[in-house]
Amino acid sequence: MSFELVMILVAGLAGFYMAWNIGANDVANAMGTSVGSRALTLRQAVLVAAIFELAGAVLVGAHVTETVRKGIVSPAAFGADSHVYVYGMLAALIASSLWLHLSTRMGLPVSTTHSIVGAVAGFGLVAGGFGVVSWGKMVQIVLSWFTSPFLGGLLGYLLFLVVGRVILDAESPVRRARHLGPLFVFLTVFVVVLSILYKGLKNLKLDLPLGQASALAAAAGIAFALLAAGPIHRFLKDKESRELGDQYQQVERIFRYLQIMTAASVAFAHGSNDVANAVGPLAGITNALREGTVQAKAPVPLWVLTMGGVGIVVGLATWGYRVIYTIGSRITELTPTRGFSAELAAATTILVGSRLGMPISTTHVLVGAVVGVGFARGMAALNLRVLRDIFSSWLLTVPITAVLTAGIFLAIRYTVG
Repeated sequence: MSFELVMILVAGLAGFYMAWNIGANDVANAMGTSVGSRALTLRQAVLVAAIFELAGAVLVGAHVTETVRKGIVSPAAFGADSHVYVYGMLAALIASSLWLHLSTRMGLPVSTTHSIVGAVAGFGLVAGGFGVVSWGKMVQIVLSWFTSPFLGGLLGYLLFLVVGRVILDAESPVRRARHLGPLFVFLTVFVVVLSILYKGLKNLKLDLPLGQASALAAAAGIAFALLAAGPIHRFLKDKESRELGDQYQQVERIFRYLQIMTAASVAFAHGSNDVANAVGPLAGITNALREGTVQAKAPVPLWVLTMGGVGIVVGLATWGYRVIYTIGSRITELTPTRGFSAELAAATTILVGSRLGMPISTTHVLVGAVVGVGFARGMAALNLRVLRDIFSSWLLTVPITAVLTAGIFLAIRYTVG
């Protein structure tokens, strides 16, 4: 068996392991609020994620991807020695996967993008020295530790305040929900469709202007709101005379379906974009072995995209419950209205941040949104010990994956030659 074939097989296993860890940690974030609020059971969440993650990864996944993630290290730093690059990307996949595995074992949601970025930076330092790393990009990542959760938390806090003030605190929550339910349907569909048009389909080069994309999203939102108005009215019509506690339950049932829609859209966008964290280095390795040179971008074969999508789903199904439990239950108590506010806030923040070119982490935004929703009920509603552990894991992600990668890279180069 040739050296190239052996390296491709080893890299394929490492890529699948990385995808498995992404599913167990990153995808679990998107589904955590839905499971925690009981909008979905764990089995239903796995099914929804499987459908939309695979659809996003295979149908509109990145068919041409950056070989060195996020421009942290320039491909020119490796010169003509493609083997150094292959060893480095393999070490980055293994190191980031090990860190994600440990974090998932502890139930801590961390950024998979930051894991692979830290890993690539560690490889760059060892292979090319201090000057080959883009420290400006690294500063942006550090800033995102604070901006991402703050923006998500602020919007989650405001959204839940609005839901509470206009519906839950009304004299008759059912009557208010009957009147305003279609408006929330419009808002949800508008954000979901705009997110898919702008973020979920960008790999198909459907680069619609913001005005045109917003018009299409608004049209879809109006259509769905009109379709939902009748069923919402009929469902809530005879429930206005019930006890206040029972009225709350009926209102929560309406928001349950809206929350499922936002969770599905986040899963689709995640599959179409973040699968590159697993398949990007793998595609770079296979391309470098085939061409003998390191390129800035590399084509991604369909089998690589499919493997990444399957690995993500398997990871969520087998180990995702650990992070789902943290997001859905350990930070604060969630209901469908709270989960809806958190997920819509996260989707909106990610959409706006992506449009403005801000360094946004999906994981950090969603955790921040959950914190914001909990904070709307007072500081006592938050588990500060869990939040301390989560934030500590965010601070450790980049340095730990960098050091791990450096060690693994040196070990591979010493062993293989």
